[in-house]
Amino acid sequence: MRKQTAYRALAAAVVSAALTATTLTATASAAPAGPHDATQAAMDAQVRAGVPGVLGGARDGRDVWHGSSGVADLTTHRPRLAHDRFRIGSISKAFTSTVLLQLESEGRIGLDDTVEHWLPGVVHGNGHDGSRITVRQVLNHTSGIYNYTEDPAMLARLSTDFLRHRYDTTTPRQLVDIAMTHAPYAPPGETWHYSNTNYILAGMIVEKVTGRSYADEIRERIIGPLHLNATTLPGTSPRMPGPHGRAYSKLEDTKPDAKIYDVTELNPSWGGAAGEIISTTDDLNRFYHALFGGRLLPEQQQKELMTTVPTDEKNTGHYGLGVASVTLPCGKDLWFHDGGIHGSLSVAASTADGRHTAAFNFNDDWTGDSTGMVLAEYCGTAKPADGGAARSALTRLAALR
Repeated sequence: MRKQTAYRALAAAVVSAALTATTLTATASAAPAGPHDATQAAMDAQVRAGVPGVLGGARDGRDVWHGSSGVADLTTHRPRLAHDRFRIGSISKAFTSTVLLQLESEGRIGLDDTVEHWLPGVVHGNGHDGSRITVRQVLNHTSGIYNYTEDPAMLARLSTDFLRHRYDTTTPRQLVDIAMTHAPYAPPGETWHYSNTNYILAGMIVEKVTGRSYADEIRERIIGPLHLNATTLPGTSPRMPGPHGRAYSKLEDTKPDAKIYDVTELNPSWGGAAGEIISTTDDLNRFYHALFGGRLLPEQQQKELMTTVPTDEKNTGHYGLGVASVTLPCGKDLWFHDGGIHGSLSVAASTADGRHTAAFNFNDDWTGDSTGMVLAEYCGTAKPADGGAARSALTRLAALR
């Protein structure tokens, strides 16, 4: 749900990724004293490149690491703190998909059920037909459903007109109705196209199946059992629980001297089940550790979570159910998701077994490259493998919103 790319999902930058990989490797080779030195160096490089502040954390077995660079507040210059909360944007999607997979394991819903079965008449119009779209296609973005955050009026509301609309409340049905005014991208199952509308629908389906809000289901099924005490679903509340720094945006103004706005407070109802959650690096690492470690889903649903579809014709990246996979240039397989919302760009990542997790956050939305930090944390001094496909896939770490 990233603002910098007008909330479009995938924007490849192959050359940038290759340069990042090469630069990071040279940095890591120069100072390999500690297991996270290269990661810290990559964070420092982002601040030098213009990000106000970077927050990072990693968990590898019993090794727990916290790092930060830059400032949390441009006025007071207080540093970013390990337990600062931030908005995680589309990383929220993994929470929503996990709930639906748990409901499937309980026999309350099937992934091959149609959207029309659960939400009659909701996905209809301009070529959309919920009777031809399955729950699985919603979760892996092969539904073809139009992304409401690409609607021109919504884009304006989220960028140039943000200051007038930052406290507005929007219902899930209103967001879906915006999508229905446009034609679908493709017939269901034909191609992959990232759409936040899919996860708004997923949240609505959770509520239809359980009779409770998707937020309550996430709290009861994930946040409570894992003791994610710093993770919240704010609903319509614009406030950030403490501790937290500030969040900064240029509201899509691309001029070098564009004014920087404090966008810490906002009503996230326009993101809902697709991107409203607030969390910390520790909580995200705990969540991914449990999710990929098999603690949240039975074996069959874990397999469904990690069954992927290609995100482009070159097969340089793959998407499962609320999480994506990529093979890093050093040969390691990684599961991840990025998240972007006003003044906050984040990434959470894990090895397939959940043993090594990492999470990072920038407190801006106009600059920042998470690929360098992910490469540093997982590849260290390893020489990137040759081949454009692996490097190209890394660009998705900075564009999947």
